[in-house]
Amino acid sequence: MTSFPLMSAATGAMARMFSQDCQLCGVAANGLICVDCTRDLPFRTEPGCPCCGESGSAGQLCGACLAVPPYFDATVSAFRYEFPLDRLLQAYKFRANLALTSMLVDALAAEVERHWADSISALPDLIMPMPLAARRLAERGFNQSALLGRALAERFNLRFAAGALARVRDTRPQAGLKRAERQQNVKNAFACDPGQQDLTGLRIALVDDVMTTGATMSEAARALKKAGASAVDAWAVARALQHR
Repeated sequence: MTSFPLMSAATGAMARMFSQDCQLCGVAANGLICVDCTRDLPFRTEPGCPCCGESGSAGQLCGACLAVPPYFDATVSAFRYEFPLDRLLQAYKFRANLALTSMLVDALAAEVERHWADSISALPDLIMPMPLAARRLAERGFNQSALLGRALAERFNLRFAAGALARVRDTRPQAGLKRAERQQNVKNAFACDPGQQDLTGLRIALVDDVMTTGATMSEAARALKKAGASAVDAWAVARALQHR
Protein backbone atom coordinates (compact mmCIF):
# COMPACT_ATOMS: atom_id res chain seq x y z
CA MET A 1 0.00 0.00 0.00
CA THR A 2 1.41 3.42 -0.96
CA SER A 3 2.24 5.59 2.02
CA PHE A 4 0.68 9.04 2.41
CA PRO A 5 4.00 10.93 2.01
CA LEU A 6 4.68 9.10 -1.26
CA MET A 7 1.15 9.82 -2.51
CA SER A 8 1.57 13.49 -1.62
CA ALA A 9 4.88 13.65 -3.46
CA ALA A 10 3.38 11.98 -6.53
CA THR A 11 0.38 14.32 -6.48
CA GLY A 12 2.66 17.33 -6.22
CA ALA A 13 4.80 16.11 -9.11
CA MET A 14 1.73 15.59 -11.30
CA ALA A 15 0.42 19.05 -10.41
CA ARG A 16 3.72 20.58 -11.44
CA MET A 17 3.75 18.51 -14.64
CA PHE A 18 0.29 19.71 -15.70
CA SER A 19 0.48 23.24 -14.32
CA GLN A 20 0.44 26.27 -16.59
CA ASP A 21 1.20 29.93 -16.24
CA CYS A 22 -1.57 32.12 -14.83
CA GLN A 23 -3.07 34.23 -17.61
CA LEU A 24 -2.77 37.34 -15.44
CA CYS A 25 0.32 37.20 -13.24
CA GLY A 26 2.36 34.48 -14.94
CA VAL A 27 2.97 32.26 -11.90
CA ALA A 28 2.47 28.51 -12.13
CA ALA A 29 -1.21 27.62 -11.71
CA ASN A 30 -3.38 24.53 -11.89
CA GLY A 31 -5.89 26.38 -14.07
CA LEU A 32 -6.01 29.36 -16.37
CA ILE A 33 -6.03 31.76 -13.43
CA CYS A 34 -4.17 31.26 -10.16
CA VAL A 35 -5.97 31.31 -6.83
CA ASP A 36 -4.80 34.80 -5.89
CA CYS A 37 -5.82 36.34 -9.24
CA THR A 38 -9.18 34.56 -9.14
CA ARG A 39 -9.77 36.19 -5.77
CA ASP A 40 -9.04 39.59 -7.34
CA LEU A 41 -11.54 39.24 -10.20
CA PRO A 42 -14.32 41.86 -9.97
CA PHE A 43 -17.35 39.58 -9.63
CA ARG A 44 -20.75 41.27 -9.53
CA THR A 45 -21.99 41.18 -5.96
CA GLU A 46 -24.10 44.32 -5.53
CA PRO A 47 -27.71 44.44 -6.74
CA GLY A 48 -28.03 46.68 -9.79
CA CYS A 49 -30.82 47.92 -12.00
CA PRO A 50 -32.73 44.80 -13.10
CA CYS A 51 -33.16 46.24 -16.58
CA CYS A 52 -29.77 47.65 -17.59
CA GLY A 53 -27.55 46.23 -14.82
CA GLU A 54 -26.20 49.63 -13.75
CA SER A 55 -25.11 49.90 -10.13
CA GLY A 56 -26.36 52.29 -7.48
CA SER A 57 -30.07 51.49 -7.71
CA ALA A 58 -30.22 48.79 -5.00
CA GLY A 59 -32.06 46.37 -7.26
CA GLN A 60 -34.65 48.92 -8.43
CA LEU A 61 -35.06 50.43 -11.88
CA CYS A 62 -32.52 53.21 -12.35
CA GLY A 63 -33.44 56.75 -13.38
CA ALA A 64 -32.14 56.25 -16.92
CA CYS A 65 -34.32 53.19 -17.52
CA LEU A 66 -37.34 54.93 -16.03
CA ALA A 67 -36.80 57.95 -18.28
CA VAL A 68 -35.88 56.12 -21.51
CA PRO A 69 -36.25 52.32 -21.20
CA PRO A 70 -33.88 50.30 -23.37
CA TYR A 71 -35.37 47.80 -25.79
CA PHE A 72 -34.01 44.84 -23.83
CA ASP A 73 -35.91 43.72 -20.74
CA ALA A 74 -33.26 42.50 -18.30
CA THR A 75 -29.48 42.32 -17.94
CA VAL A 76 -27.33 39.55 -16.52
CA SER A 77 -23.58 40.05 -16.10
CA ALA A 78 -20.94 38.12 -14.19
CA PHE A 79 -18.26 40.78 -13.67
CA ARG A 80 -17.68 44.50 -13.43
CA TYR A 81 -15.56 45.59 -16.38
CA GLU A 82 -12.54 46.52 -14.29
CA PHE A 83 -8.94 45.45 -13.77
CA PRO A 84 -7.87 42.68 -14.02
CA LEU A 85 -10.91 41.22 -15.82
CA ASP A 86 -10.53 43.85 -18.56
CA ARG A 87 -7.10 42.42 -19.39
CA LEU A 88 -8.57 38.94 -19.83
CA LEU A 89 -11.33 40.13 -22.14
CA GLN A 90 -8.92 42.17 -24.22
CA ALA A 91 -6.66 39.13 -24.60
CA TYR A 92 -9.69 37.03 -25.49
CA LYS A 93 -11.08 39.40 -28.10
CA PHE A 94 -8.04 41.10 -29.63
CA ARG A 95 -5.33 38.44 -29.21
CA ALA A 96 -7.53 35.37 -29.80
CA ASN A 97 -6.80 33.80 -26.42
CA LEU A 98 -9.71 31.41 -26.92
CA ALA A 99 -8.62 29.17 -24.05
CA LEU A 100 -10.46 31.68 -21.85
CA THR A 101 -13.85 30.73 -23.34
CA SER A 102 -14.69 28.04 -20.79
CA MET A 103 -13.77 30.21 -17.80
CA LEU A 104 -15.85 33.15 -19.05
CA VAL A 105 -18.80 30.88 -19.89
CA ASP A 106 -18.64 29.25 -16.45
CA ALA A 107 -18.85 32.63 -14.74
CA LEU A 108 -21.70 33.94 -16.87
CA ALA A 109 -23.63 30.65 -16.68
CA ALA A 110 -23.44 30.74 -12.88
CA GLU A 111 -24.88 34.25 -12.85
CA VAL A 112 -27.61 33.28 -15.30
CA GLU A 113 -28.60 30.39 -13.03
CA ARG A 114 -28.72 32.72 -10.04
CA HIS A 115 -30.82 35.20 -12.01
CA TRP A 116 -33.30 32.50 -13.01
CA ALA A 117 -33.57 31.32 -9.40
CA ASP A 118 -34.21 34.85 -8.10
CA SER A 119 -36.66 36.07 -10.73
CA ILE A 120 -39.89 35.09 -12.40
CA SER A 121 -38.39 35.42 -15.88
CA ALA A 122 -38.92 32.45 -18.15
CA LEU A 123 -35.99 30.65 -19.73
CA PRO A 124 -35.12 32.06 -23.16
CA ASP A 125 -36.30 30.18 -26.20
CA LEU A 126 -33.22 31.12 -28.17
CA ILE A 127 -29.67 32.37 -27.61
CA MET A 128 -28.17 34.77 -30.13
CA PRO A 129 -24.76 36.49 -30.25
CA MET A 130 -24.17 40.16 -30.91
CA PRO A 131 -23.07 40.21 -34.56
CA LEU A 132 -19.90 41.84 -35.85
CA ALA A 133 -19.65 43.95 -38.96
CA ALA A 134 -18.29 41.95 -41.90
CA ARG A 135 -15.07 43.97 -42.01
CA ARG A 136 -14.37 43.50 -38.32
CA LEU A 137 -15.18 39.80 -38.48
CA ALA A 138 -12.75 39.39 -41.37
CA GLU A 139 -10.02 41.24 -39.46
CA ARG A 140 -10.53 39.29 -36.24
CA GLY A 141 -11.34 35.92 -37.75
CA PHE A 142 -13.98 35.05 -35.16
CA ASN A 143 -16.86 36.54 -33.23
CA GLN A 144 -16.17 36.21 -29.51
CA SER A 145 -19.87 36.68 -28.71
CA ALA A 146 -20.75 33.73 -30.96
CA LEU A 147 -18.25 31.51 -29.15
CA LEU A 148 -19.73 32.50 -25.80
CA GLY A 149 -23.32 32.19 -27.01
CA ARG A 150 -22.87 28.76 -28.55
CA ALA A 151 -21.21 27.43 -25.39
CA LEU A 152 -24.02 28.86 -23.23
CA ALA A 153 -26.66 27.30 -25.49
CA GLU A 154 -24.97 23.93 -25.10
CA ARG A 155 -24.69 24.43 -21.35
CA PHE A 156 -28.41 25.14 -20.93
CA ASN A 157 -29.62 22.92 -23.79
CA LEU A 158 -31.17 25.89 -25.61
CA ARG A 159 -31.40 26.71 -29.30
CA PHE A 160 -28.64 28.87 -30.79
CA ALA A 161 -29.04 31.08 -33.87
CA ALA A 162 -25.97 32.94 -35.09
CA GLY A 163 -27.24 34.24 -38.42
CA ALA A 164 -30.71 35.55 -37.68
CA LEU A 165 -29.43 38.97 -36.55
CA ALA A 166 -26.94 40.86 -38.70
CA ARG A 167 -25.05 44.11 -38.41
CA VAL A 168 -26.05 45.82 -41.63
CA ARG A 169 -24.28 49.12 -41.08
CA ASP A 170 -20.68 49.50 -39.98
CA THR A 171 -20.23 52.01 -37.19
CA ARG A 172 -17.33 53.83 -35.67
CA PRO A 173 -16.03 52.49 -32.32
CA GLN A 174 -18.22 53.37 -29.34
CA ALA A 175 -15.27 54.06 -27.03
CA GLY A 176 -15.04 57.73 -26.11
CA LEU A 177 -18.59 58.56 -27.19
CA LYS A 178 -21.20 59.91 -24.79
CA ARG A 179 -24.44 58.00 -24.22
CA ALA A 180 -26.48 60.01 -26.73
CA GLU A 181 -23.68 59.77 -29.29
CA ARG A 182 -23.51 56.00 -28.80
CA GLN A 183 -27.24 55.67 -29.41
CA GLN A 184 -27.04 57.71 -32.60
CA ASN A 185 -23.93 55.85 -33.77
CA VAL A 186 -25.67 52.44 -33.72
CA LYS A 187 -29.09 53.57 -34.92
CA ASN A 188 -30.44 51.18 -37.58
CA ALA A 189 -27.20 49.18 -37.45
CA PHE A 190 -28.99 45.81 -37.07
CA ALA A 191 -31.60 43.86 -38.99
CA CYS A 192 -33.14 40.40 -38.75
CA ASP A 193 -33.41 37.84 -41.52
CA PRO A 194 -36.82 36.12 -41.22
CA GLY A 195 -35.58 33.43 -43.57
CA GLN A 196 -33.00 32.39 -40.99
CA GLN A 197 -35.28 32.23 -37.95
CA ASP A 198 -38.90 33.05 -37.16
CA LEU A 199 -38.69 35.15 -33.99
CA THR A 200 -42.42 35.62 -33.46
CA GLY A 201 -43.26 35.37 -29.76
CA LEU A 202 -39.79 34.18 -28.73
CA ARG A 203 -37.84 35.24 -25.65
CA ILE A 204 -34.24 35.76 -26.72
CA ALA A 205 -31.00 35.98 -24.76
CA LEU A 206 -28.58 38.29 -26.58
CA VAL A 207 -24.96 37.52 -25.65
CA ASP A 208 -21.94 39.84 -25.69
CA ASP A 209 -18.60 39.99 -23.93
CA VAL A 210 -18.92 43.56 -22.57
CA MET A 211 -21.82 45.94 -22.07
CA THR A 212 -20.86 49.58 -21.58
CA THR A 213 -23.90 51.86 -21.69
CA GLY A 214 -26.12 49.24 -23.31
CA ALA A 215 -26.80 51.37 -26.39
CA THR A 216 -25.58 48.74 -28.86
CA MET A 217 -27.48 45.87 -27.25
CA SER A 218 -30.59 48.03 -26.99
CA GLU A 219 -30.50 48.78 -30.71
CA ALA A 220 -30.01 45.09 -31.47
CA ALA A 221 -32.93 44.27 -29.18
CA ARG A 222 -35.04 46.83 -31.04
CA ALA A 223 -34.39 44.94 -34.29
CA LEU A 224 -35.30 41.64 -32.63
CA LYS A 225 -38.57 42.98 -31.26
CA LYS A 226 -39.39 44.57 -34.60
CA ALA A 227 -39.01 41.06 -36.04
CA GLY A 228 -41.50 39.68 -33.51
CA ALA A 229 -39.49 38.74 -30.40
CA SER A 230 -41.61 39.04 -27.24
CA ALA A 231 -38.70 39.76 -24.88
CA VAL A 232 -34.93 40.18 -25.04
CA ASP A 233 -32.50 39.62 -22.18
CA ALA A 234 -28.97 41.02 -22.37
CA TRP A 235 -26.30 38.58 -21.18
CA ALA A 236 -22.79 40.04 -20.89
CA VAL A 237 -19.66 38.61 -19.33
CA ALA A 238 -18.86 42.06 -17.92
CA ARG A 239 -20.75 45.29 -17.34
CA ALA A 240 -18.97 48.65 -17.31
CA LEU A 241 -20.50 50.44 -14.33
CA GLN A 242 -20.74 54.20 -14.45
CA HIS A 243 -22.14 55.10 -11.02
CA ARG A 244 -20.22 53.26 -8.32
